Formats: sequence, structure tokens, C-alpha cells
Amino acid sequence: MLRITVDGGGCSGFQYKMELRENVSICDIVFQNTVVTDEISLEFLKDSTVRFESGLIGAEFKIDNPNAVSGCGCGTSFAI
Repeated sequence: MLRITVDGGGCSGFQYKMELRENVSICDIVFQNTVVTDEISLEFLKDSTVRFESGLIGAEFKIDNPNAVSGCGCGTSFAI
């Protein structure tokens, strides 16, 4: 599963942390048996979509967050 959490930091105030996990904890929130997050991060991820992109220079997960009012150039941090 893809675990997504939101931490303070980064260029714009908050940053996404993503990692692949096999297990979930009892407090985790699971979406379609694929994406996992925690209750605190869920507020920052509300109405977001996650997509996987593959290109010539690599592959990555991208988060489209309608709540983010700005982001940094690298795409990993955002402000609400």
C-alpha cells in the first residue's frame, strides 16, 4: 500500500511523505485497499487525488490537492 502523510516543513510550509508499506496500524485510514493515511494528515489531503506517472526520466506518485494555495517548484511541499 502507498502510505501518505503530511508533515510540517518544506519550502511552502507542509510536505508530503510517501512510502510503500505492507502493514497498516489500527488507527490508519485505508482507501480502496491501496492508499493509507492517518487522521491528522487526512484533513490536509481532503478531496485530493493520487496518480502514478511514468515518463522517460522515471516514475512517481503525484498528489493533486485542491486545498493547496501554493507549492514549491519541486512539487513536494505546499501551503494551505
